[in-house]
Amino acid sequence: MEKPVVTQAMINAYDEYTHLTLDRRAFMEKLTKLAGSAGAAAAIAPLLSANKAAAEMIKPDDDRLEAKDVTYPGTSGDMKGYLVRQKNVSAPAPGVIIIHENRGLNPHIRDVARRMALEGFVALAPDFLSPLGGTPNDEDKARDMFGKLDRTMTVSNAEASLSYLANIDGVNGSVGVVGFCWGGGLANLFATKSPELKAAVAYYGMQPPIEDVPTIRAALMLHYAGLDDRTNAGIDAYRDALAANNKTFEIYIYDGANHAFNNDTSAARYDKTAADLAWKRTVDFLKKNLA
Repeated sequence: MEKPVVTQAMINAYDEYTHLTLDRRAFMEKLTKLAGSAGAAAAIAPLLSANKAAAEMIKPDDDRLEAKDVTYPGTSGDMKGYLVRQKNVSAPAPGVIIIHENRGLNPHIRDVARRMALEGFVALAPDFLSPLGGTPNDEDKARDMFGKLDRTMTVSNAEASLSYLANIDGVNGSVGVVGFCWGGGLANLFATKSPELKAAVAYYGMQPPIEDVPTIRAALMLHYAGLDDRTNAGIDAYRDALAANNKTFEIYIYDGANHAFNNDTSAARYDKTAADLAWKRTVDFLKKNLA
């Protein structure tokens, strides 16, 4: 059987579905038209979506790491999260908050937290769906839950996560954040609200309100996918506002890459070249700004 051909139009349709403008049925109907048959659409859909079985670059029981689920105080109840650090490290390390996509705290984001810990940071991946009971196993249910989150409370829970992480034994007090997709948008927004955040990295995240840019204190690194027209529409205004307000920032656009290019569990959208380069830039940036 020939390998299914995934076109840019199919990837765009999945992006539309992922960001709540299409429901599952409408997405599959559109994909069927693009693929030419229901059978072809059924074969292509798994290539577009995340594959949980492919979510582990670093095994959960990697003997270099100490990883555990944690609970800590949030704005209006407990927050749950995943905390990872290297074993046998004597010197205090910076803390990094890993903010998930709009599928919640799933195996892929846990894996990203383990990768970050191996880079020398103490990594915390909060579950921002905690106020609604936490991330469910069904990713469609998780996606629908994001529309029910209160934005002000979510930012406050990000600040609570920072406070918790900064005060953990073995953390040097400096905390940054790395967010992906929905989490990239929250990283941008969080940077406009937090006086304590030292560095923020947003992967293909929506820009914050331009009028809030003057309150940013953190250094910013912004990664964008060249084919992500939806998110990229706000780049110019954001760049101009950051420059006009003398903020510290770096912007990188990865030509030919799609939204979610860092997510290695999505075969059709993952771009290893872009992901590896963005990751190296991210780690170097965090080490510089959280020292």
